Amino acid sequence: MIRGVRGATTIKENTEIEVIAKTEELLLSMINTNEIAADQVAQVLISVTADITACFPAKALRKIVGWDYVPVMCTKEIAVPDALPFCIRVMMTVNTDVSQKNVKHIYLHEARSLRPDLTAP
Repeated sequence: MIRGVRGATTIKENTEIEVIAKTEELLLSMINTNEIAADQVAQVLISVTADITACFPAKALRKIVGWDYVPVMCTKEIAVPDALPFCIRVMMTVNTDVSQKNVKHIYLHEARSLRPDLTAP
């Protein structure tokens, strides 16, 4: 079965160090919480709001041991008025036996406001 595992986070400043650190934190949380192995992943899509320009957040995935061959692509979010600024979103397409309702989506920092229904208290 193929499932989408979603996640989002925010940065405080548009620097390469901040973008990579917060993206790596998000990816590792998604991977560890859902017990995902690189071989299960078909692709990872990462989007950023227009105010993030310091680097490609996909660099964070390349820091994770064993994830060298997972296809990853970065894109820009559409510019919706009053959208959450400095936001990085991830969609990981995973082969898993986990049911849709049991997939754990991860929202960190200010991105918790995007899906409070999926964020643990």
